[in-house]
Amino acid sequence: MKKLLFLSLFLTFSIKLFANNSCTGCHNGIEHIRDPHSKMMQAILKVADKAGAKGNDCVVCHGGNPNSDDKNVSHSGTLKYFKSHKGPKEFYPSPTSQWININTCGICHAEQVKAQWNSLMNTEAGKVHGALWSFGKSDGYNHTESNYNSTNAHERLGTKTYQEYMKELSKKEPQAFPKESTMLPKAPTADEVEKDPLLSVYTYLRQECLRCHTGGKGRSRRGDFRGMGCASCHIPYSNEGFYEGNDTKIPHNKVGHLLTHQIQSSRKVKVNIHGTKYSGVPVETCTTCHNRGKRIGVSYQGLMETEYQSTFDAEGNGQPKLHTKRYLHLTEDIHYKKGMLCQDCHTSNDMHGDGFMTGANLGAVEIECQDCHGTTKKYPWELPLGYSDEFALTPKEGKARGTTQTLAEYLKKGAIPKDRGEGFLLSARGNPLTKAVRHGNKIMMHLASGKDIELTPLKGLKKEGKLSKKALVSMDKIEAHTNKLECYTCHATWAPQCYGCHVKIDYSKGKQNPDYLAASHAHDVHGNTGEKTLKDFLVDGKVTETRSYLRWENPALSINGEGRVSPTIPGCQTTITVIGKDGKALLQNHIVKIPNVEGAGEEGQNAITMSQVNPHTISKKSRTCESCHTSKKALGMGINGGQYFADQSKTSVIDLMTAEGKVLPKKVDEQIPAIPHLKHDYSVMIDENGTQVQTVDNHWSLANPLSAKQRSKLDREGTCYACHQSIPKGDLAISAMNHIANMAGIEIDKEMHSDILNKTVKLSAWIQIGLPILFLLGFILWFIVRRSRNNR
Repeated sequence: MKKLLFLSLFLTFSIKLFANNSCTGCHNGIEHIRDPHSKMMQAILKVADKAGAKGNDCVVCHGGNPNSDDKNVSHSGTLKYFKSHKGPKEFYPSPTSQWININTCGICHAEQVKAQWNSLMNTEAGKVHGALWSFGKSDGYNHTESNYNSTNAHERLGTKTYQEYMKELSKKEPQAFPKESTMLPKAPTADEVEKDPLLSVYTYLRQECLRCHTGGKGRSRRGDFRGMGCASCHIPYSNEGFYEGNDTKIPHNKVGHLLTHQIQSSRKVKVNIHGTKYSGVPVETCTTCHNRGKRIGVSYQGLMETEYQSTFDAEGNGQPKLHTKRYLHLTEDIHYKKGMLCQDCHTSNDMHGDGFMTGANLGAVEIECQDCHGTTKKYPWELPLGYSDEFALTPKEGKARGTTQTLAEYLKKGAIPKDRGEGFLLSARGNPLTKAVRHGNKIMMHLASGKDIELTPLKGLKKEGKLSKKALVSMDKIEAHTNKLECYTCHATWAPQCYGCHVKIDYSKGKQNPDYLAASHAHDVHGNTGEKTLKDFLVDGKVTETRSYLRWENPALSINGEGRVSPTIPGCQTTITVIGKDGKALLQNHIVKIPNVEGAGEEGQNAITMSQVNPHTISKKSRTCESCHTSKKALGMGINGGQYFADQSKTSVIDLMTAEGKVLPKKVDEQIPAIPHLKHDYSVMIDENGTQVQTVDNHWSLANPLSAKQRSKLDREGTCYACHQSIPKGDLAISAMNHIANMAGIEIDKEMHSDILNKTVKLSAWIQIGLPILFLLGFILWFIVRRSRNNR
């Protein structure tokens, strides 16, 4: 009865609301953007009342003239009230467009709307700098170019502690925290590229790399449909791009439309799709963009790219492309399996930005694994601020960070749990984690999906005896792992590794493709951008990409910008081919060399880049000790020490040839054209002499390959030989033991082998330490006895 009564009241309220809403005369059946009873909708209706449009929530976001039945009139202008008050200044078909959302979303959420302009999701400064570096066009390590002309114009969002923390970090890494940035130059013409082929980087960026910034809608392909501005995340779009709501005026058979006219955001906000309700922002919304580069979105879901079409459907069709790629389904991140959405870890500042520019992910993301999990020796609230976010080579020390009950006003507009417990946990940089609440030595995670999960930090698991022996050894006994490694260095089970990014930019035969950045900038007073008319934004050149090979297992290791050992995968390993107007290569398989950087002198360092990453493929079970300590790849010396590949700087011609390698036919073609500057495999960061052979990160001061000292500590390859050079024969005592074991029928399996090694090391230690001690004690005893005799 209670449910029926509530449903009756809800329907009555909805009917009354829509009865006062002239917009629904045409848009009959359209979904409420929010629950009519929600605080957000009530706030919107108050604004509508003040504007003289009682009960019409549409006009507060969309503007327009609700007093006309003529579509052209109602879809133009705005109410007189909004001319002098906060609100839409024109009719806005897409009211979340960042070009006008200060007048819509910004009525209530001004802080985030202002901060969005300098967020990494909008400036894309990291990928811009990475591409410019690989083409030799960057301003050194300085991140000076992005999608916009911008400055750090307003106060940084966050606690005072956070603001001071970021101020000091910006001083430490000024190249990655610019105070201002300039917009990328226009895409070059084919004639300009003839004079300087490396100007093609701007064609590459504008046509291929810069589709994902929140200022535009991006690309209309399966899996890539989304809104712009706030709607990039907060309005649901399906992978297929069809509208499945009840508004008869929105086409149901054309792609590119929102799934439903409802906002998705926090656990308090319920979205109803065909009778199924959900809350939070689904992971698939995030993967609309996070499927290129480091691929953290699709990796979180367990999706790894493949070149192959398998498996087949019931009609024999191959796998359809998603984000223009096909995938294998590997192990999903454990947080994903638990039902955690991206927003359950990442903070408001992580996603919306804090109002100040940064050049790469490490600058934008304020969270660390230890913020919730702590270490085996300290609970999260016992750790100092800055732990695992040191941007230094030594672990952070200092007073315990504690918890907090205090929240900034802008955070209170989100879903804050009533449960305050003993306070909210703090991020490594001092902002409250509003979904993580301390209860004694446990943590209650109030997830955006509506789930509540109790988390026991590592120190608690240790006390409860729930950590395995291997876990205790690796995290508790070997403190260097905890103090010098990222948690995900061991716990990321795989990482996408796309070796060799072969980019061809073809300016022949008048080839042209759309400039997505220019299209997004071409906005009008209604907030519309140019993505619907991409043919108006064609620029010279056509970009195509391919790669040398893919891997996912056991990524290499290097030092990241925070000073910790991190998984490392190919970044912009750009190998450039530029085809001129006449169809001939201006550059062919070219790797740029940059002088006097990354350990190189005037001869220059290869501008192809390996990048540190949190792969977002976390598992309780870690990678094995051997995968790091007996692996040349882990050391940075490449897969199998870089020995699989022949000399790639030489062209391969495959045909009939003599035993000496002389090709016999005259009509032959190059099978594998040379890459002149690639003297090593793409997976090699340092050669056998310890010389760096490619860029390892181009954002942060401390990011580097492992040093000689670090490699020496890590490398334990060949330790089997250290014993087995005299086992089972070669030493009298060992031969005797082996003979006795054989006589007794003892089988030495893995467990016994480990036990023998453990006892042998202990025995050796006691002998090496004990004998000198016994000798010293004997000498002292002899001295005392002798002295005693002399005194008689």
